[in-house]
Amino acid sequence: MIDWLTDHGWAAWIGIAVVLAVVEMMSLDLVLLMFAIGALGAAVVSGLGGPLWLALLVFAALSLALVFTVRPPLVERLHAGPTLHTGHQNLVGHAALVVEPVDARQGRVQLGGELWSARAEGDAVFDTGAEVNVTRIDGATAVVTGKES
Repeated sequence: MIDWLTDHGWAAWIGIAVVLAVVEMMSLDLVLLMFAIGALGAAVVSGLGGPLWLALLVFAALSLALVFTVRPPLVERLHAGPTLHTGHQNLVGHAALVVEPVDARQGRVQLGGELWSARAEGDAVFDTGAEVNVTRIDGATAVVTGKES
């Protein structure tokens, strides 16, 4: 067995990499994935005929370098949360069609295929049929401004 490992060190390193990658799928911490990539680097060194001490050095150096340089931005990006606006905030910036005159206190617009209560930003007044932009959603009311050309 020892003779086979000595002659086929690259296969042992690939086996280690596969085991580490499988265990990583269970932990999802991205540490073992970095070690699996380090093991692949060691497999390359071993496959090119490098000595065991060099393969171990490449494994350790590559693994640690990946853990401290690549893993932190990956973890931050994965844990950053959604970047999409959902719910009513998704409607901000969209165009709406005035169906009942809109002033600073009241009105109605058609927005995203639905009728919304609306009010104008500032002292503006929009007549039926005007196209407006939604600047924010305040409760169940769309706050709108004039559509810019």
